[in-house]
Amino acid sequence: MKRLIQAGTAAAVVLGFGAGAVLAQSSGSSSSSSSSPFSGLFGGAKGNEGSPVQLDFVVQGDDGSLAKSLRSGSLLVSAQDEGRVTGQDILAAARGDYARILGNLYDQGYYSVVINITLDGVEAAQIAPLDAPHSVNKVVVAVQPGPQYKFSRADIAPVAPGSDLPSEYRRGEVARTGDIKRAANAGVSGWRDQGYAKAEVAASDIIADHNSSTIDSRIALQPGPQLRFGKLTIRGYDRLDPRRLRKIAGFPEGQRFDPEKIEDVRKRLRRSGVFSAITLTEADYVSPGNTLDVDLLVVEQKPRRIGGGFEYSTSEGLALTGYWMHRNLLRGGERLRVDASVSDIGSGTTGMDYAMGVRLDRPATLNADTTGYLETKVERLREEDYDLDSATIGLGFTYIPNDRLTADIGLQYRALKSTDDAGTTNFRLIALPASVIWDKRDEPTDAKRGYWLSGTATPFIGLQDETGSGAQLTAEGRAFYSFGTDDRFTLAGRARLGTVLGPDIQEVPRDYLFYSGGGGTVRGQPYESLGVEVIQGPDGPVKTGGMSIATLTAETRIQVREKIGLAIFADAGRVWSEGGWQGESGWQAGAGAGIRYKTPIGPLRFDVAGPVGGDTGEGMQLYLGLGQAF
Repeated sequence: MKRLIQAGTAAAVVLGFGAGAVLAQSSGSSSSSSSSPFSGLFGGAKGNEGSPVQLDFVVQGDDGSLAKSLRSGSLLVSAQDEGRVTGQDILAAARGDYARILGNLYDQGYYSVVINITLDGVEAAQIAPLDAPHSVNKVVVAVQPGPQYKFSRADIAPVAPGSDLPSEYRRGEVARTGDIKRAANAGVSGWRDQGYAKAEVAASDIIADHNSSTIDSRIALQPGPQLRFGKLTIRGYDRLDPRRLRKIAGFPEGQRFDPEKIEDVRKRLRRSGVFSAITLTEADYVSPGNTLDVDLLVVEQKPRRIGGGFEYSTSEGLALTGYWMHRNLLRGGERLRVDASVSDIGSGTTGMDYAMGVRLDRPATLNADTTGYLETKVERLREEDYDLDSATIGLGFTYIPNDRLTADIGLQYRALKSTDDAGTTNFRLIALPASVIWDKRDEPTDAKRGYWLSGTATPFIGLQDETGSGAQLTAEGRAFYSFGTDDRFTLAGRARLGTVLGPDIQEVPRDYLFYSGGGGTVRGQPYESLGVEVIQGPDGPVKTGGMSIATLTAETRIQVREKIGLAIFADAGRVWSEGGWQGESGWQAGAGAGIRYKTPIGPLRFDVAGPVGGDTGEGMQLYLGLGQAF
C-alpha cells in the first residue's frame, strides 16, 4: 500500500479509504499566549452570541467560505450551540475536531494542512483527557490549509461498460477525497449492474507530490464472477401464507443478478401494505453454479387501520372522508377497505352528498406486479341542478411495473337514477374504464420538480333506450419547476381536457358530463356553476354538465419559512355543449392566494379566491384542505 505523507513535525491523524490509507498532519506545538500564533494573518469567523465561550475560526488566506465550511462540521460549534460548555465538553469536542477539520479539508483538496486548536492558549492535543480544565473562556481554531491539490492522475480499472463515473475524477480537477470515493463506488456499482454482485475495490494507491501540489490516484477494481439469483429464504412472517409471500415478492430466481431487481422486490412488498419492515440481505458467499442467495426478513404490520380527511370551502361546505382497512384478510395479503364520505355539509346551494364503497384488493393476482380487485360503491348526490342516485359493481386489475407507471382496467355494471327539471331518467350500462398514469414528480404530496400525466378512456354500452353508447375521454397534465435558494420558488401548472363521444347529451349518465367551478376546476367560482342548457324541460332548457371541458391552472408557490409557504394562483375553464369541444360554450375564471403549512403528511392548505371572468359567480370563496391543490 502507498501512503500520502505530509512532511514536518507533529502528531498524525489517519483517515482510511478503501484498501489504502491517507496520512496527514496537525500541528502539536503549543503557545503560551492566550492568542493564536496565527493572529492577524488569517480570515476568520466568529459565532459566540449567548455563549460563555468565545470560539474563533481563523483560516490562512481564506475569503470566509472555507471557515464557514469548517464551522458547519465542527464539534466545537455543536457543543456551543447545545450549551455543552464545561471544560470537559470543550476539550472532548476540540480533540475530535482535529480529525473533523482534516477530513473536511481533504474533501476540498487540501493535503498540506496545519491545525492548531488552543483552549485559553494551550494546544488541545497536549491536554490529557483526565486533565481537562474546569472552564474555558476562549477557543481559537487556526488552520493553515496550504495549496489546493489537483489530480496528476485519476485512473480506475477495469471499468464495466456503461458505468457512470463522476466527471470530477479526472486529471486536472481538484483532488477531493469525496470524488475518489464516489469514483470507487460508481465503479463497483457499474459491475454490479452487469451482474457482478461481488465486485469490490481491490486496491487504492493515493500518492501526493507536495512540490507540485498534485495527487496521483489509482483505483483497482475486482469484478469477481458474473452471478445469477439463487434461492430466497424468508423469515419473520406471522399470519401471511409463505407461498403468497413469495408470489408477492416476485423474486427473480435463476435470472442474472441485478440490484434493481432486488429493489423491485422491496417495492412490491411495501406496496402490499402488509409489512412495517422489509430487509433484503445478499449472501456473503457465492453458491454452486455462480448463484447468489438472498435472505428476506419481514415484520408484519397490525392488520387493521382507520383514517380520514377533510376539506372545506364556503361554496361547497365541509367534506368529511373516512376509511377502515384490514390488511391480510385471508392470509394472502388481501386488503379490504371500506370508504365513506359526507360532503356539502353546510352548503347554501345544495343538499348533502353521501357515498360508501367497499373494495377488496389481492396483490400478485396475474403476476407480481398486477393487483386484482373487486369493488362496489353506492352514492347519493343532491346538487343544485340535479339529484343522482347510483350504484356500481365491478372488477379490475392494476398494473404497477415501476414507481412511475400505473395502469388500470376494469369492468363495471352501473345503475343510475337522475332527477332534474326535465324529469327522472334511469340509466343502465356496462363500462370498461381504462387509465394510465406516468408520474415523474420528485415528491407526490408537495412536488418541486417534474411532471405528472394521466389519460382515461371509459367506453360504455347502454342497456336500455334511455342510455346511449359511447366513450368518455379525459386527459390531464401537471408540471413543476423550482428555482432560487433551496428551491424557494415553485411554478406549477395544470391542464385538463375531457369529452364524451357517441351519444346525444340526454343519453349520457349525468356523472359522465362535465361541470366547471369549485376547488377541483376553477377556484373562486361557485361549485359546478358552469354547465350548459341544451336538454329541454317542461319550463325550458335544463342546466346540466357539458359534453366537453378544458381547464387551465397556473400557480406560484413561495416558501417563506421552513414550514410556511404562500401561493398565488389563477384558474380558467370552458365547457362545451357537444363532444369534441364543439357547439355552444361558456367560460369562467378565478384567481386568489393562499397559505401553506407543512405537516408530516403533507401541506395544510388555506386559499381565498374570487371570480375574475365569466358571469357564473360573485364574492369570495374559501378553501381549506390537506395537500397542495394539485
